[in-house]
Amino acid sequence: MITGEIKSKIDQIWNAFWSGGISNPLEVMEQMTYLLFIRRLDEIQITKEKKANRLKNEVEHPIFTPEQDHLRWSKFITLGDAATLYNTVANEVFPFIKNLGAEDDSTYSHHMKDARFTIPNAPLLTKVVDLLADVPMDDKDTKGDIYEYMLGKIASAGQNGQFRTPRHIIKMIVELMQPKPTDTICDPACGKGFLVAASEYLNEHHSIEIFANPEAAKRFSSDTFFGYDFDSTMLRIGSMNMMLHGVENPSIENRDSLSEAHSHIESKYSLILANPPFAGSLDNESCAKNIQAVVKTKKTELLFLALFLRLLKTGGRAAVIVPDGVLFGSSKAHKDLRQKIVEEQKLEAIISMPSGVFKPYAGVSTAIMIFTKTMSGGTDKVWFYDMQADGYSLDDKRNELDAFKHENNNIPDIIARFKNLEAESTRKATEQSFMVDKADIAANGYDLSINRYKEVVYEQVEYEAPSKILADLEALEQDILKGMATLKELLK
Repeated sequence: MITGEIKSKIDQIWNAFWSGGISNPLEVMEQMTYLLFIRRLDEIQITKEKKANRLKNEVEHPIFTPEQDHLRWSKFITLGDAATLYNTVANEVFPFIKNLGAEDDSTYSHHMKDARFTIPNAPLLTKVVDLLADVPMDDKDTKGDIYEYMLGKIASAGQNGQFRTPRHIIKMIVELMQPKPTDTICDPACGKGFLVAASEYLNEHHSIEIFANPEAAKRFSSDTFFGYDFDSTMLRIGSMNMMLHGVENPSIENRDSLSEAHSHIESKYSLILANPPFAGSLDNESCAKNIQAVVKTKKTELLFLALFLRLLKTGGRAAVIVPDGVLFGSSKAHKDLRQKIVEEQKLEAIISMPSGVFKPYAGVSTAIMIFTKTMSGGTDKVWFYDMQADGYSLDDKRNELDAFKHENNNIPDIIARFKNLEAESTRKATEQSFMVDKADIAANGYDLSINRYKEVVYEQVEYEAPSKILADLEALEQDILKGMATLKELLK
C-alpha cells in the first residue's frame, strides 16, 4: 500500500478537483488517470531513449516523434505560462492520447472514442499537474497502489465501491493460480486489477516465452486477456492500465456479462479471476436463460458463479472471491450450486478471509473459491485455510504490519501450502489449514464454510471445590467486616 505521504498528495489533488468544480468521484479519477497515463508514456519513451543511446541505435517504436516532443510530460510541465500549458494539454496532448492506436482500431482506441477532457480551466490544471509531478513513481507498485487508493475513495463516496479489491489480495490470487502464456484469462466483472496483475505475473515469470517471437508477442497482446464491464469510464481506465503494462489490444468489452444478449459465449477461457458484485438482485427476464438453467435465482453472486462455469473451457480453472453466504446459504439455489461444483466439477480450495480485508469500505466476510471445470467430477478432498491476517490491521485504518511475522500475514503461508497440497493431507482440523473429504462435505449438505469442519480445542479448566470457594468467600467477608470496624473506630 502507498505511504501516508503519497496518500496526502493524492488527497490534495482530489481536493483540488473538488474545489475546482469537478465533484463526481469517477470523473475525478478519470481525469487523474489521463494525466498519469501521459506521464507514464513519457517515462516509457525516456527508457527507450536510454536503451537506444547505450546501444548506439535509433529509438525502437517511439511513442513521440520529434515533431511531438513538446507533448511529453517532461516538456510541458516546464511551461511557465498557465494558459499555454492548458492550451497544450487540452488541444494537443489529450487528442494525442485519445487517438493512440486508432490506425489499428485497438481496444484502447475504441474505448477512448468517447473520452472527454473536462478540467475546466488553466489554474486547476496547473495546480493538479504541479501536485502530480511531485508524486514519486519510481516503485513499480506505486501506480497500481494509487489506482487502488483512488478506487477506494470512490467507494467511500458511495459510488462504484464494487470495483475495489485490495492489490495484495489480487496478487495473492494470481500467485496461487500461476497463469501461463498459453492461458486465455478472463475477468467477467473487470475493473478490479486482476487482468493487470496477471499480465505483471506473466511478464515477470514468462517474459522469454511471451516475447520469443512476433506471434507469441501478438498472442500476449491480443489473445490472452478478456474483460467485461458496463461502465465506460472503468473500461477506459482499464484499457489505459493494460496498455501501460505492455498489453496493447486486450479484449475489454462493454458488456453485461449476465444478460441474454451475450449468452452465446461458452467454454472459451482457461482461467477466470474475479471478484463479482455481491448482494445484487437481477430479474429473471434480464438474465441469460442458460445461466438460469444452472441455478434458478436472482442473486448476482450465485449467477456469476454459474456464469463462470459456462465461460470456462473443460479443464479451465477459476479463483473467485465470494461472500460467505455463498458457502453456507440454506436456499435451494445455494445448495444446488454448491452440489454442482462439488459433484460435477473439481473443487480444490476454500480460503476463508477475515471481514476486515475490505475495510473501510465494506465489512463483509468473504472467501476465495478455487475450482476446475471438468463436467465429470473429480473432487476428492477440499483444502480449507483459515486466513486470520493479511499483513494489515483489520480495522478501518488498515495500517501495514510487520509482514515477516506469520501472525500478521498469512499470505506467504497460503501460497506455499497451496503449491504443496499433498503435504496438507496429514494436518488436523484443529490447525489453520486442513483437508476435508468430499464425503464429509456431502454429508453436511455441501456446506463449504470452514467453521463447519474446523475443530476447536478447548483448554480444560479445573475449578476448586465449591466448599473451598465458599470458605474463601467467608474469609474475605470477615476481612471486609474487620476493615469496616477499623474505619468506624477512626471516625469516632
